[in-house]
Amino acid sequence: MVGTATRAAIISDRRRDVVDHVTSGWGVWVLISLRSNDLRFYELRDSIQGISEKMLAQTLRALVRDGLVWREVEPTTPPQVTYGLTEFGQDVGKPLTDLFDRITQRLSPDGTSAAERPSATGQAKKPTTPAPRQLHRLHGEHRP
Repeated sequence: MVGTATRAAIISDRRRDVVDHVTSGWGVWVLISLRSNDLRFYELRDSIQGISEKMLAQTLRALVRDGLVWREVEPTTPPQVTYGLTEFGQDVGKPLTDLFDRITQRLSPDGTSAAERPSATGQAKKPTTPAPRQLHRLHGEHRP
């Protein structure tokens, strides 16, 4: 019989595993790619730039095991495998999609942010983040 402390440790480890799978570089991209529609394996692979088939298969296996993604195999030759987000996957993927959308809205097609683009005067805008010296002052520290 598993004790309460051991059970809590197992649950904690399981939560950590799910968070690790979701926040892995490829896990995020899989969830974002599946946000609008279900995709077959090759469609998913083609939608995620730079992912190998092996890494995609490993990532999908983990996300399916975590209950974030469902997998359906059609008994054809060769088998056709389709993936989609479960309700849990949609719930977890929503903030990731929102973050992705905010980032892409702020970037121009050439990949520069609004802060990096030249203004009407032809000069790049100055960053709004205080310089390190100013940050120390904001936190009440006194440094040269």
